[in-house]
Amino acid sequence: MPKSTPDIEVPDLSGKLAVVTGASDGVGLGLTTRLAAAGAEVVMPVRNPRKGEAAIAKIRRQHPDAVLSLRNLDLSSLDSVAAVADELNRDGRPVHILINNAGVMTPPDRQTTADGFELQFGTNHLGHFALVARLLPLLRAGNARVTSQVSIAANQRSINWDDLQWERRYNGNGAYSQSKIAFGLFGLELQRRSQAGGWGITSNLSHPGVSPTNLLAARPEVGRGRATPLGRIIRALAARGILFGKVESALLPALYAATSPNAEGGCLYGPNGFRHLSGPPAEQKIYSRLRSAEEARRMWTISEDLTGVSFPAVHEPA
Repeated sequence: MPKSTPDIEVPDLSGKLAVVTGASDGVGLGLTTRLAAAGAEVVMPVRNPRKGEAAIAKIRRQHPDAVLSLRNLDLSSLDSVAAVADELNRDGRPVHILINNAGVMTPPDRQTTADGFELQFGTNHLGHFALVARLLPLLRAGNARVTSQVSIAANQRSINWDDLQWERRYNGNGAYSQSKIAFGLFGLELQRRSQAGGWGITSNLSHPGVSPTNLLAARPEVGRGRATPLGRIIRALAARGILFGKVESALLPALYAATSPNAEGGCLYGPNGFRHLSGPPAEQKIYSRLRSAEEARRMWTISEDLTGVSFPAVHEPA
């Protein structure tokens, strides 16, 4: 018999403005639904406006009073990141919650972003890095909670420092792990710099475990014509409540990290079940690949250089 899906209580978010990347399906859609149900106004930056409109319609069937709006965002384009950030900055409204959730996973062949970066590194890490930098005034004004969604892959492999763009020998899984390690290093360094610079931002990490989202589904836009064999296995087992989580449970660590009064900056939250694949959310040990402040500073400097954005200077965190 399938296990019951765990859940958490979300505090009242009335008057809060939240931004969720990747909000049109999967975990992002679930997060947006829960935030809106708790009273937050949610901005949904999405790559596909039709999917975004369908997501809004779906949420409003459950929560007719939900306050939602779409913005166009393609994280694989730094111009697109700049455009959506300019739009939000012109609105001038403080952002209280930012969940960096969108991502792309293991295209079968090496692909590049509009700016020439390896697709996973450019989308999962650099796109979000640039977004946070450009939204920093709004995040500071809202004393924001910034939750960055990593993956159990951030506890595997390593940064390919000598070939960050995987130009010499592409490995999809290795490039995916690198993108999530880089992103995790960023999220923890953001917390250190916020504390050192008095930015007022709380930055933490979450990971969803493993669940049947669209990351491993057919994705023609990344050259995958059908779901991966692993994706099909995960979907079948998750439907039976075996080993893996469902989308409804996979979203809980990020939801907890972004909203719970007990969630703290500089921490990692993930499922607390077997091998952290599923289960209720809980704080977990920071992955070994994410513990080096020196590597985090190195990646931060590289990311500023590659994206052409910069954060305020602070004294080097210890």
